[in-house]
Amino acid sequence: MTRLTRREMIRNTSLAGIGVWAGTTLGSAAEKSPNEKLNVAVVGCGGRGFDDLMGVGGENIVALCDVDDNRAARAFKQFPQAKTYKDFRRMLDEMHKQIDAVVVGTPDHTHAAPGVAAMKLGKHCYCEKPLTHNVYEARVMAETAAKNKLATQMGTQIHAGGNYRRVVELVQSGAIGPVGEVHVWCGARYSGGDRPKEAPPVPPTLDWDLWLGPAPQRPYHPCYVPFAWRGWWDFATGGLGDFFCHYVDLPYWALKLRHPTAVEAEGSPVHPESCHQWMIARYQFPARDNLPGVKLTWYDGGKRPAIIEEQNLPKWGSGVLFVGEKGMLMADYGQHKLLPEAKFAGFQPPPKTIPDSIGHHQEWIVACKTGSPTTCNFDYSGALTESALLGAVAYRTGEKLQWDAKTLKAANCPKADEFIQRKCRAGWTL
Repeated sequence: MTRLTRREMIRNTSLAGIGVWAGTTLGSAAEKSPNEKLNVAVVGCGGRGFDDLMGVGGENIVALCDVDDNRAARAFKQFPQAKTYKDFRRMLDEMHKQIDAVVVGTPDHTHAAPGVAAMKLGKHCYCEKPLTHNVYEARVMAETAAKNKLATQMGTQIHAGGNYRRVVELVQSGAIGPVGEVHVWCGARYSGGDRPKEAPPVPPTLDWDLWLGPAPQRPYHPCYVPFAWRGWWDFATGGLGDFFCHYVDLPYWALKLRHPTAVEAEGSPVHPESCHQWMIARYQFPARDNLPGVKLTWYDGGKRPAIIEEQNLPKWGSGVLFVGEKGMLMADYGQHKLLPEAKFAGFQPPPKTIPDSIGHHQEWIVACKTGSPTTCNFDYSGALTESALLGAVAYRTGEKLQWDAKTLKAANCPKADEFIQRKCRAGWTL
């Protein structure tokens, strides 16, 4: 196969269809000795991607890819031995034999394309949250990882902290009894407004067409890059996409949640292009094993659960509130509190049963080398991401979705299909 043909193949078929859960041999990323360094490529190495780069910086960084030379300059300087690229497809074409693992730190709408292309070549994958831009892509990511038996990890770094572990132990020990209700709130708000009418010149360091990737063509404007893309549906899902996977990770873990059966949402008036000013999304999860069904409600844009005022609970800016039959448990990234405090005075926490993490990136690195498990692999984080993105689907359709996770369909709401799997530009189609 010629280089040009292989490049076209990666471009046009790397995401062609959902994979199958089947046992296959590992691709080119074979197991390594724990003391042997991985050859890592990083796609998107400015901004948050630079932090991920530094998280794996003790390995051999063999390639760095970014569509903006200016944003990537710090990374290029830090790792001068790495080959540099703007197009991940060219990088994979030229260096697929040298690369063991790929880190994806791009904006949300360009997570799936490099992630799936790399995994189809047998490369282990670390990807920032949310795992993808839409529900269908998240399923493709999870199934491609499973089919190729790869070490994967989504960048929900708080998962590695001690506080989340202690909360999970408390909930699973029965400290507050069976939990049937959870509230999760976050003050984040990203909304782009109306599309700008002016079209300033593209900065000379930026490849705008590559930055757009699968998103519809539109003129460059600084209201999108380098960070404000979070406020536009074509590229992200607002505060929901930015923080749901961080905060709802906690009840997902503690309550062993998977896929909701119903999702509905309300919020600021729906804009066709710009993300919401605020949203409240309600999820119904079915009973699991001996655990009851759970009603989980998400709030962003400054909204908070009414129970905080009604019961005079701590007014944290962001947090998770588990409501159990014996009490409540409130948590955020770094603290947790059993409520009402008087009832739990003198409470002795259960023994620590969840080991401390060796570090979120390090966990993935060791898994790449030895086959050990990761705690936020794409099977777990894919389901978490699907739930996050379903909130945006329910909000944009204005209907309550009766959700069938097996078929990725809301049978009662056909118009949800365009948001579950969007039509991509030629060359980027799933």
